[in-house]
Amino acid sequence: MDTLETRELRYFVTVAEELHFSRAAERLGIAQPPLSRAIQQLERRLGVTLLERDRRGVALTDAGRVLLDEARVLLDSVAAVARRTQRAASAPNRLTLATKAGANHDLLRKLLDAHAAEPDAAEIEVVLCGMGDQARMLRDGRADVAFMQRPFDALVGFDTEELLTEQQVAILPAEHPLAARTSLTLADIADVPGLPVARWPNQDGTYEPGPGPEINDLSQLAQLIALGHTSAVLCASSRSWLWSAHVAVPLTDAPHVTTVLAWPAHSRSQAVARLVKTAVNL
Repeated sequence: MDTLETRELRYFVTVAEELHFSRAAERLGIAQPPLSRAIQQLERRLGVTLLERDRRGVALTDAGRVLLDEARVLLDSVAAVARRTQRAASAPNRLTLATKAGANHDLLRKLLDAHAAEPDAAEIEVVLCGMGDQARMLRDGRADVAFMQRPFDALVGFDTEELLTEQQVAILPAEHPLAARTSLTLADIADVPGLPVARWPNQDGTYEPGPGPEINDLSQLAQLIALGHTSAVLCASSRSWLWSAHVAVPLTDAPHVTTVLAWPAHSRSQAVARLVKTAVNL
């Protein structure tokens, strides 16, 4: 079998994500006929059917789902090679650190200050991202290291160093009766009339069903809590961004969360190694 080309894998991933040839062609900026021919050629070369096509639309086969997962990883790796090679030439002593907006502010500040005090310390660019974005940024080369949280973030393929383990808290409107409690359980906040718990996206961008609002932005969450329209379950370190209209109440039965510094397992960057060493000694 001939070597697969990144171009045809990119074509396939786009069709698999759209499940519609016309939309995929528009997204890729090409005509539909050559896109269809490229997918057919890929299926012939692999000797498998990747997409089921009928009058109702397009659906992935089992083989197609496997290729979609593997192709995404490969395309991210190719993008990472290009980005890290370019960064090595233009900014050899600079690292990009990705972290969720509003998470672990005090810990991040402590790490940045300690690292800056080291001889020949790399310049650190901090990129604030959305829920679950750190893994993709590490895999495609947009980030060199990231703050991630166990058990919520996918850590497969990364080396990690544990930095902080903390309890979770319920973030409530300050005027709500539950805000006066010294502690709560998950059951206490599960079905509070008029105050549904906010829902964060899964790794694939989907949301679990529930009455709470779909949240992917911290400022949106803060506003809705202040208005008394929702509550949230977050790490205790989230207290650093609370408004006066918010109250954080410890949750006695919520699982603890561990913040880790993560980086690609294959990394040979000396700058990354020095930052990890600093983190270990915090």
